[in-house]
Amino acid sequence: MSRDSYRAAVITASDKGSRGEREDASGKLVQEILLAAGFSVASYAVLPDEQDLLEKEMIRICDGGLADLILTTGGTGFSPRDRTPEATLAVVERIVPGIPEAMRAQSMPVFKRTMLSRAAAGIRRETLIVNLPGSPKAVRENLTFIAGELRHGIDILQGRDSECAVGP
Repeated sequence: MSRDSYRAAVITASDKGSRGEREDASGKLVQEILLAAGFSVASYAVLPDEQDLLEKEMIRICDGGLADLILTTGGTGFSPRDRTPEATLAVVERIVPGIPEAMRAQSMPVFKRTMLSRAAAGIRRETLIVNLPGSPKAVRENLTFIAGELRHGIDILQGRDSECAVGP
């Protein structure tokens, strides 16, 4: 039995965005796609690329039961300041490698530099955390690709559904 609304939190990792020097187009797009997919947006934050701040925000949301899903955008590249995957892996209790693997696989035919993404995903308590890229184009491609399956994963995680192996 699944419920109609799922609560999501959006965290943008951006030094310039956190200082107000750049508009957060990716975080806003994540929210638009989530709303269209039937999620509510429980919280939104633009944080600097500081691993400890990202970890604290993820822990606050997960341990407070504030969201079923956390989507991050930004901080998944090779820059020395890109620490979102490290923050995610530091707070999750179980990793979910299939989500970022699927995002990279579907994006590779479109943009070969997708192979440079270090995005991660995992579970803390009853919250799924997924790292998305920082560009709006990549956010749209990846999030629209995975959004439907995220709902089912959350249902399984939270005990609202028990079957993953449904097929012909």
